[in-house]
Amino acid sequence: MIKKFKLGMITTAFAFVASTCVIVAPGVLVSGVASAAPSQIALNLANEQGNLWGCAFNPFNPTDSAFSIGPVYETLDFVDALNNAKVTPWLASSYVWSNANKTVTFTIRSGAMWTDGTPLTAADVYYTLNLLKTHSALDVNALWSVLSSVSSSGNKVTVNFKTSAVPYFYYLAGLTPIVPKHLWTKVANPVTYTDTAPIGSGGYVMNHCTPQNIKYTANKNYWQKGMAQVQVVNYPAFLSNNTCNEYLAQGLGQWGSQFIPSIKTQYVNKAKGNNYWFPAIANVSIFPNLTVPGLDDPKVRLAMSYALNRSAISTIGEYGYEAPSNQTGIVTPTYSKWLSASVSSSLGKSYDVAKTASILTADGYAKVNGVWTKDGKQLAFSLMTNGGYSDWVASAQVMTQQLNAAGFKITLNLPASTTFYNDIYTGNYQLAYNSETGGPSPYYEFRQALYSKNSAAIGTDASSNWERYNNPAVDSLLNNYAATTSTATQHTIINQLESIMATTAPIIPVLQSAEWFEFNATHFGNFPSPSNPYAQPALYAEPDWGYVVDQLKPKA
Repeated sequence: MIKKFKLGMITTAFAFVASTCVIVAPGVLVSGVASAAPSQIALNLANEQGNLWGCAFNPFNPTDSAFSIGPVYETLDFVDALNNAKVTPWLASSYVWSNANKTVTFTIRSGAMWTDGTPLTAADVYYTLNLLKTHSALDVNALWSVLSSVSSSGNKVTVNFKTSAVPYFYYLAGLTPIVPKHLWTKVANPVTYTDTAPIGSGGYVMNHCTPQNIKYTANKNYWQKGMAQVQVVNYPAFLSNNTCNEYLAQGLGQWGSQFIPSIKTQYVNKAKGNNYWFPAIANVSIFPNLTVPGLDDPKVRLAMSYALNRSAISTIGEYGYEAPSNQTGIVTPTYSKWLSASVSSSLGKSYDVAKTASILTADGYAKVNGVWTKDGKQLAFSLMTNGGYSDWVASAQVMTQQLNAAGFKITLNLPASTTFYNDIYTGNYQLAYNSETGGPSPYYEFRQALYSKNSAAIGTDASSNWERYNNPAVDSLLNNYAATTSTATQHTIINQLESIMATTAPIIPVLQSAEWFEFNATHFGNFPSPSNPYAQPALYAEPDWGYVVDQLKPKA
């Protein structure tokens, strides 16, 4: 998950000092200037991440992909997680399932082209999918754990699954970027490739990158005629939420993905046209490192869950914008129909310090000097989150206080963004507060968080399942969900996964992760909305933000 900050109507240079933004831009186009034609106005993004840009765009690297998947590199289809998994053709003009939903055949559209002028063909798609097989580190969604083969003939690419796997369409067609064979075959090591000058098929070209700003320009030869009408998109780097929020409040950034405290007074009322929408499809959770002694005990994790007053965390850390989660892991109201009433009832009160004490006492722990201890070992752990996210920092501070008050000994660690993500990917942590991305149903967040093939050995990057959870029974449930088209069976499987979450707490959902989305439609129209949720609106949603940029319309 990436949050970033964007500069106002700027077409030149940016300079940033510490967390203060200094704009160096002769010829800046200021919002509201009557003489500025719509095509001249730059769209400026605001999604602070807490560090400067590395100017790397490898779409298979989780650290870099948010800058390239969507605007530069496209997928076969666009799948809208907010709108009943509605599928819109992208690089594939059509697809068809066969062989009892074990085979899907894509027809690759005619006329798509790479930005160097080379036609995009089925050979590129075939090459990309097999690249993930050859280099498993690139297969961030573990596609080849369920694929058996890929073949190509003419303008068609046929993908065979080991079993019926309709839900995997989202990962295969909706999340897998297609790269140009004629260029990537020349890359010595695709895993470490930085891809500093990406050649994609999308509506935008990465025009120039510095640590302070990424400038995208519209692809003049884009195959989707009438799309990508915004001519310049700036993606500046900011080091703190406060700087970004002030920038957005002034109306300088037209599209933000920020936490803004007291948003109506601090943002909406600050500039004409400022608005927001915060849908949710996933959780922000505590990910316990399950290789750490103490945290490998499900009773300890469950006791931690009961020690958290999620309502207070929501109010203090997020101003109530992110609703409290529950230990089943089901996001409500978005996925209320998936919530098991019996599992939810079995949990009782979500905040119950007496239950914490009861669980730990039965597990052989006793308080020594106020800290739960067994065999001379305290339940003492460090909790880390991204130090650049003021809302996560505030939430983590509240969690630390609550856990310590309940008898744990928690030390808060607030590393910079780069360190935070490196440590969570490699498993160099004890407790981490972070978020998965989710998908069109609860299955997708469960699969990200709990599927063993998404994880990796400590010291090696894990694309998800950062806690290193390995449960063959859970893997089997996730595989069975993917193998059936029966809605009733899928609901039964999700209910079983909820029960495992409720009784063993492999992760601890805390708040429902808002799709932070602030926007100013004064100069650009057709942003997603509750009445037209055609894409996830957050700038860290891949490939959604690139899909949205394609749809935006400059206003006269």
